[in-house]
Amino acid sequence: MANDKSSFKPYIPADKTLPEFTATSVILGILLAVLFGAANAYLGLRVGMTVSASIPAAVISMGVIRVIMKKDSILENNLVQTIGSAGESVAAGAIFTLPAMFMWMEEWGRGAPSLLEIFLIALVGGLLGVLFMIPLRKALIVEEHGTLPYPEGTACAEVLLAGEEGGAKASTVFAGLGIAAIYKFIADGLKLFPSEVHHEIRSYKGSAVGVDVLPALVGVGYICGPRIAGYMLAGGVVGWLVLMPLLSLFGGDVLLFPGLKPISEMASSDIWGSYIRYIGAGAVAAGGIMSLIKSLPLIVRTFGHALGGLAKKGSHTNNGLRTDDDIDMKYIIIGIVIIILAIWLLPVFPVNLFSAAIIAIFGFFFATVSSRLVGLVGSSNNPVSGMAIATLLISTLLLKATGRIGQEGMLGAIAIGSIICIVAAIAGDTSQDLKTGYILGATPKKQQYGEVIGVFTAALAIGGVLYLLNAAWGYGSTDLPAPQAILMKMVVEGVMGGNLPWTLVVAGAGLAVAVEILRIPVLPFAVGLYLPIHLSAGIMVGGLIRLFIEKVKGISEEKRKDAVDRGILYTSGMIAGEGLVGILLAVFAIIPMGVDAAGDKISLSNVIDLSSRGISLGTIGSIVFFLLLLYTLLRASLWHREKPQPSGR
Repeated sequence: MANDKSSFKPYIPADKTLPEFTATSVILGILLAVLFGAANAYLGLRVGMTVSASIPAAVISMGVIRVIMKKDSILENNLVQTIGSAGESVAAGAIFTLPAMFMWMEEWGRGAPSLLEIFLIALVGGLLGVLFMIPLRKALIVEEHGTLPYPEGTACAEVLLAGEEGGAKASTVFAGLGIAAIYKFIADGLKLFPSEVHHEIRSYKGSAVGVDVLPALVGVGYICGPRIAGYMLAGGVVGWLVLMPLLSLFGGDVLLFPGLKPISEMASSDIWGSYIRYIGAGAVAAGGIMSLIKSLPLIVRTFGHALGGLAKKGSHTNNGLRTDDDIDMKYIIIGIVIIILAIWLLPVFPVNLFSAAIIAIFGFFFATVSSRLVGLVGSSNNPVSGMAIATLLISTLLLKATGRIGQEGMLGAIAIGSIICIVAAIAGDTSQDLKTGYILGATPKKQQYGEVIGVFTAALAIGGVLYLLNAAWGYGSTDLPAPQAILMKMVVEGVMGGNLPWTLVVAGAGLAVAVEILRIPVLPFAVGLYLPIHLSAGIMVGGLIRLFIEKVKGISEEKRKDAVDRGILYTSGMIAGEGLVGILLAVFAIIPMGVDAAGDKISLSNVIDLSSRGISLGTIGSIVFFLLLLYTLLRASLWHREKPQPSGR
């Protein structure tokens, strides 16, 4: 496959037409958009990170279409992953901000945002992200084919091109999904063993160590790799083994704001929740802003190149080839104008017409930035949080300056920030999908329709998922820390009311600057500092498993690469499996089954909880089951054995 644009030929020639936008691909794509959207929402709210759904969606599609339905259509598979990954990206953008609305409205006694409000915010952001990316396709995907690699999009194309292996790869994803689902149900449903191993270090007061023995954390660590996982654990170590013992040592019996009791009476989790979380929030905010600042030269060049590409004659017109067929520009402009009017007229967005147009301009700017950045560094390194923080700061200041303060101003700021966050997330995903389609020879217009379908599906589904998770556990709880959403909430509160412990926040920002000076990636470290060490430790285990596979001796490079790739597919399934059972357990937590003697509600979760009846394997059981889980990962990757193929006689 040539990298030079002039000599590039897609896998499916432009003069050849294959099934692409079919009932099968649309229905399967919609199902995967809901599945991976819900799983990614749960994962992001739990650990503060999300993963791309493109490759697992592609291999599941190949498994269903090729193996079960006995059809052979690479372009149908590509459309499935296009729709599925769009749903996942909308969910990823929404969970950065929308849970803040739930937390505020509960604090104010106003219930929760309506499903219609959530749907409109997600739909507006998602559609803008897709519409803004379409006219940029030729400038960024075609004209810079040899310059911008779009790593996830290229990798997804390679997986689809290896179609003859689709059945085996799909079975690997499904195996990881099934094992993780069973494991999660036993751990957090039946509660046969604790999903968290925790140890207070009594001789080193204020400190503690522990690990969450859960499949999704192992999956995140494996996919991110040992380096990123190590940075996250380093942040956890600084928080739990350095800062917390120092607070305990110097704090003594002092009641220090924002804590509610003397530090000497606090357990490690109390110290983390009262102080370290704010330090971590400052580090995350500073890390996001520094990532944005470092990207500014690239952002300026990107914007100039993109506008220059649009200005070229024929840069966004169809030259008659199927592979150059985009949605007509006039429909894109009409769509954008309608969305601007909707932002102005709908009460969920408290802005005038001028401000609605400014939101659209910001959206186009960040869509352009996001699309080019993911082309260079991949979706996982896209500083969406920095863009969201910058937008929130500006929008909150503008709303405050125009007299929109208090509850309505805060909700309005989050609504605006949510739009931009989703725009950036979906624009990056759309560009990766269109890169995959460009390599394969897909029809851009049909992919763009698929993106719209994925956005609409996810916008419909995400409200129900957010309601469900909030009803089951509540945002900001141990089960759902919702780190980014709480950070965004704190930013808006800080600007509007000035009620933050700014010393702690600024101290975290100082730590982030020190880490940046040491040339350590700030955001993984900051997220590790912000989250409980149990999560970082679980992620580190996955990173160490991948390091072991990459360094083990006695195998060929081809075998090693195959083992790593199989591990990525298996752990992608593990993440999806735990996320789906997490959603199922959330349903169980709100299904009433009566009341107990004290008059408290009994849910289905209470009924199936074995630990409440004294049946539990304890910490030893946690460790044993976790080791068995890690064994299944090694068995699916490094120790995988191909089944002998029939001779054909």
